Amino acid sequence: MPASVLDDVSHRRYNPLRGDRGQQEAASGSTLPKYDPSCYLCPGNKRAAGGINPHYENTFVFVNDYSAVKEEQAEYHPPDNDGSLSSLFLRAESVTGKCYVVTFAPSHNLTLADLAHQQIVSIINTWATLYAAHLSSTSSLSQTGAATTLPPASPNIDSVRPKVQYRYMQIFENKGAAMGCSNPHPHGQIWTTTSLPEEPAVELEQLKSYNREHGGHHMLQDYARLESDQRERIVYQNSTFIAVCPWWATWPFETMVIAREHKRALTDFSSSEKEQLAEVLSEVTRRYDNLFETQFPYSMGLHQAPLDGSDEETQCSHFHIHFYPPLLRSATVRKFLVGYEMMAEPQRDITPEQAAERLRGCGGALYRMKMNAEQQ
Repeated sequence: MPASVLDDVSHRRYNPLRGDRGQQEAASGSTLPKYDPSCYLCPGNKRAAGGINPHYENTFVFVNDYSAVKEEQAEYHPPDNDGSLSSLFLRAESVTGKCYVVTFAPSHNLTLADLAHQQIVSIINTWATLYAAHLSSTSSLSQTGAATTLPPASPNIDSVRPKVQYRYMQIFENKGAAMGCSNPHPHGQIWTTTSLPEEPAVELEQLKSYNREHGGHHMLQDYARLESDQRERIVYQNSTFIAVCPWWATWPFETMVIAREHKRALTDFSSSEKEQLAEVLSEVTRRYDNLFETQFPYSMGLHQAPLDGSDEETQCSHFHIHFYPPLLRSATVRKFLVGYEMMAEPQRDITPEQAAERLRGCGGALYRMKMNAEQQ
């Protein structure tokens, strides 16, 4: 166990996934309406590109009207490598893909922290179905979780199957204006691309190296066991998942959800395990909101096996979720990665041990529920 002196001295922490090294303010209630006629994600409303949303009652999926990555685009052929400086430095590759929006619920004024357990299960099932629909037929994962159906009012599964095989699917949510989210309606995004993005690629190389160098062990399975034994960085845990402020956390209340056993992707989970994932997501996001009694912003993303990868890539992948929140001391005081942290390396304002202890103490009912009860 790390000495408590680390709470008070400057130090660096090793991140095995990369292979490198408050004040209290008044609680903020939700002022958003349940339905916003100007919101392009609310049921029955006109979307940004002119389409009309159905009157959905649960999770709803549609192809992003303004996809950052498109299925079809002008072809780009890199010039031949002729040994020139231009061919050495000015390199690019074409990337195509398909982007989806996943609305978590019809109500405009809710977040993951507010949603009922079964509503979060519906989101997880939607993620899993879309992931399975895009898996390569040659992947061993395609045998474990065949795509079924999407939620009512969403496109049928055949219509979302890609025209070409994509390499990776990134599922993520940006919550709050501080994280660049322009619409508060609860939703996330899914980008599928022909390339393997940088962050998952770096992690995957480390996961493969660890597996080769440690007799077939899986890094995050071993790490989850270590955290379970030490307990001091645990935020919440159940029999399938552990949520921790990782040893190498950069953001003040950074959290990582890790499958205890070796699970490569969403398709490896049983129905009961997805129920436990929903429980952990609810616990983490509720504790975030309770910490400063505000709508706690974050970027959250799932990392799992590539859609189309080698046997080694698939088998060494380990399902986990990153939460990167910017708040530091209160609902209005946030951390910025600037100066030394941008030019040299990140510094920690509080240790992961301190952050985990504070988040453990923020369980129980969502603060907004208490506020509403007191106002009635």
